[in-house]
Amino acid sequence: MSTAQKPRIGITLGDVNGVGPEVVIKALTDNRLLNLVTPVVYGSARVITFYKKLLNIEELNYTQVRGKGQYAPKSINVVNCWEDVLEVNPGKASPETGKASLVALQQACEDLKEGLIDALVTAPIDKHSVHSDAFPFKGHTEYLTQFFGAQESLMFMVSDTLRVGLVTEHIPVKDIAAAITKERIEAKLRLMEQSLRKDFGINKPRIAVLGLNPHAGDGGLLGEEDEKIIKPVVTEQKNKGKLVYGPYAADGFFAAGSHTKYDAVLAMYHDQGLVPFKTLAFEQGVNFTAGLSVVRTSPDHGTAYTLAGKNNADESSLRHAIYQAHDIFKHRNEPSTEK
Repeated sequence: MSTAQKPRIGITLGDVNGVGPEVVIKALTDNRLLNLVTPVVYGSARVITFYKKLLNIEELNYTQVRGKGQYAPKSINVVNCWEDVLEVNPGKASPETGKASLVALQQACEDLKEGLIDALVTAPIDKHSVHSDAFPFKGHTEYLTQFFGAQESLMFMVSDTLRVGLVTEHIPVKDIAAAITKERIEAKLRLMEQSLRKDFGINKPRIAVLGLNPHAGDGGLLGEEDEKIIKPVVTEQKNKGKLVYGPYAADGFFAAGSHTKYDAVLAMYHDQGLVPFKTLAFEQGVNFTAGLSVVRTSPDHGTAYTLAGKNNADESSLRHAIYQAHDIFKHRNEPSTEK
């Protein structure tokens, strides 16, 4: 498509018993989005109607997609991904809704691969409900990495003021240290730098690297990984002319506001990066999968079953995920963008 046109943004409903449908509906009631993108929702018109009535939201109108890729550019488009009537029980996980969320995700990914949509925003799935022989993955990131044939990807949490990437993602804490290798850190740094250039338009990105152990190992007193693995990688990157710094002790780094001096931060493991990110940028935070040939974002929260169906879910992160998908797609397709 021409970048002068509105990007077609696919949006999956996620697990329909979670907050996914609610935050999608609420986000799409913002007419400003329709001026920027053509939304294509993957799920079920019946589910959307159910939640519209439950939440007493009348201002959302949509068009059901009758032919593949035939979207109304000035409307919210809904792709019905299953014909069976699906029982919706807000707040309750079920194998049926897990299977339905996978069907919607698979169809959206196929359409993205075929060029029928330009980017993808995924609402939360329930990892337990969706896990099966057809989905032996720990989450969206791992699934999308394989589906789109990427050797490696980066879970990149982004907001207007903070970007945090992860060296390790969904692995047990007891396995983290063994997974911190020179090759893995180098790969994640490479993906982060490429993404900052290609997806965010930052030509000379400054990247901070966090240490693994308390106080970044304290000179080897609290573990050897920081001195023997992480620090040499940082030194090599500097010698190549990269603006990479660290390793920094994670607690003091964020407490002192040092993250504001860098374009992105590379954390060693999930909670080290996501706890400060969600504390500082939860409502505006977006999960972006860097390193793929396609653009995929998602809100930075889960299914939140305890909130489902109560009209208390905040759609801000989902809305920002749509805006971010739009912006990254535009960055990638600007003729002047440095690749």
